[in-house]
Amino acid sequence: MISSSLSLTQARQIQLAAQGLLRPRSGKARFDDLLATIRQMSLLQIDTIHVVARSPFLVLFSRLGDYPAEWLEQALAQRQLFEYWAHEACFIPIEDYPLLRHRMLNPVALGWKYNQAWMDQHQQEISELLESVRAGGPVRSADFAAPPGQKPGWWSWKPHKRHLENLFSAGELMVAERRNFQRVYDLRQRMMPQWDDRLHALSEEDAVQQMLDRSAGSLGIFHPSWLSDYYRLKRAPVAAQLAQWLEQDRVREVNVEKLGKLYVHHTRYPQLETPQVATHTAVLSPFDPLVWDRRRALELFDFDYRLECYTPEAKRRYGYFVLPILHRGALKGRMDARMLRREGILEVKQLWLEPGVRISQQLLNDLQRALIRFARWQGAGQVRIGKMPQALRGHWPAVFSTSQD
Repeated sequence: MISSSLSLTQARQIQLAAQGLLRPRSGKARFDDLLATIRQMSLLQIDTIHVVARSPFLVLFSRLGDYPAEWLEQALAQRQLFEYWAHEACFIPIEDYPLLRHRMLNPVALGWKYNQAWMDQHQQEISELLESVRAGGPVRSADFAAPPGQKPGWWSWKPHKRHLENLFSAGELMVAERRNFQRVYDLRQRMMPQWDDRLHALSEEDAVQQMLDRSAGSLGIFHPSWLSDYYRLKRAPVAAQLAQWLEQDRVREVNVEKLGKLYVHHTRYPQLETPQVATHTAVLSPFDPLVWDRRRALELFDFDYRLECYTPEAKRRYGYFVLPILHRGALKGRMDARMLRREGILEVKQLWLEPGVRISQQLLNDLQRALIRFARWQGAGQVRIGKMPQALRGHWPAVFSTSQD
């Protein structure tokens, strides 16, 4: 039975609240806030593109505001987070290690992320590598030289890099820390000495059930087709799980304007009684969990978005690294940006507003303030805007200082 009807705006606000993007944080962020934010999202996707801040740091900034970037690597080094394949490569709260362990025990199911033929072919060399780590301590890929004549390239990995990545996918090695964002690998037994598969491992069935619940909680409101994408679950028993949750009152059906039947997670029931108003404006990462499912972003937020950095330049519609712009409950724009670190300038090559967005003084003020804070957090003294909608050009200078707010 459908318990209530929601406007599209209310549905969006529920998901934004679940994602920590409904309202700006009040007060300065603390280290524990970083961990709480990752737990709220369940996963923090990793990507190394850094034309602006690297994605995981940006995702956190969108929720925490100004915070010391070293906190993330500190949390990893303190074993409060671990890295593994979830949505893609992600930082994950350490207490969720049991949810992913079954993937490590059957890495062949990961597809391209694990190559059994390579492991078989290089068995002796890989055994020697593991013994070297056991005796000498953690290693980086950079500690090993490439073979003579190997051409550089994104996928032209040297043999030891391939060894390390396969051992990581198989759970034999874990990421102990990052140095200049480079992975440092150590033995799982040394990282988690108390772990025993016989005592602590979950069955795949139990792990999938818990991952579905994590997904539902982090989305807040969802269509059944959105659930499996969060942890990249294949053939997940979504219908059976929904039936059980409905019986337990862990989710409730709602009818949403334009979208029809969706489900609300029990942690968001208070918002069904007392809707909250979105007041947050933020620049988002392309790998933010709010938008990483492009179909969900289109259906819920009417935001048609693709990341084009892997698209040939001549075929790009927008630009290399286009960042969505959230404004008070809606995705109202996007910008192609890069950080000119030597000059201390955030360069916005072009900024677009979505069709139908009304220019108001509130939008102008909120968006300019968000750009200034975003640039200042990265150490920029100026924001320089190239192309922008004519409606904005009449109100904004092409360059503004980050000393204003």
